[in-house]
Amino acid sequence: MTALIVVMWVSTGAAQTLVSYSPVGDAIPTSLTGQPGDALRGRAIVVNRQKGLCLLCHTGPFAEERFQGDLAPTLAGAGSRWNAGQLRLRLVDSRRVNADTIMPSYYRIDSLNRVGAAWQGKPVLTAAEIEDVVAFLLTLKE
Repeated sequence: MTALIVVMWVSTGAAQTLVSYSPVGDAIPTSLTGQPGDALRGRAIVVNRQKGLCLLCHTGPFAEERFQGDLAPTLAGAGSRWNAGQLRLRLVDSRRVNADTIMPSYYRIDSLNRVGAAWQGKPVLTAAEIEDVVAFLLTLKE
């Protein structure tokens, strides 16, 4: 089996630099930033209807949030179903796990269709934001 190295964007303030990672099976086992994410910031991204848009398709343990989606699996129990690496790959590029998914690639900028001008060449979430969401999803055990 050959190793695949994928190069993605990481936002570091105003500048953007490249980071490489190697998917292993159905996961990206190492942090994109080299640091663990912050679960509180991750939760804020998940429930934010302008940033992550997660609740457009997913439901979860967010009693204060109205109109949660039902097009995708519930986020409740995500931390029991998947490990950090599996969650990271699903956020970065879920098409690697399911070619027919409707979930957007939150951290990929190449080979995308119908990307708005303001988003061209930019990931939806930064590497740090991906790690924050992973950290939060890992807390959802039930």
